Amino acid sequence: MEIERKFLVDLPKWEKLDKPNPIRIVQGYLSTNPEQTIRVRVWANKAFMTIKGKVQGISREEIEFEIPTGKANELLTKFCKAVIEKNRYLIVHDSKTWEVDVFEGENTGLVLAEIELGSEDEKFTVPHWITIEVTDDYRYYNSYLSENPYSSWKK
Repeated sequence: MEIERKFLVDLPKWEKLDKPNPIRIVQGYLSTNPEQTIRVRVWANKAFMTIKGKVQGISREEIEFEIPTGKANELLTKFCKAVIEKNRYLIVHDSKTWEVDVFEGENTGLVLAEIELGSEDEKFTVPHWITIEVTDDYRYYNSYLSENPYSSWKK
């Protein structure tokens, strides 16, 4: 079960923050159906296939397994309409790890932070570089961004 919350990041505060080296991520979707998304992801030098069920509250079923990197790249090239590229920063704040994605390509300008929780009502502190929560806004799902890039949104 995946339980996560998503937030926008205050860019000026983010820029001033000391950060670790990012992890390069390239991912695409074989299915973007909200009932069942199927993702292929290359994370640094490893690759994964992930199947996610329908979101219920802030939770959803998730199955993920490692696949050969060559096969992942073949799937991304041959079967994914659009590919998302981003750099992920793992930031520890108050003993919780925040995953901050700085998007590239057609999603340049978008910076999202996610926190995975053990339960939907788990308490946590929000870092000073976080702005508003967008957990319930489908536009910030990576599957949506793959077909409706941030650069195409009306500002």
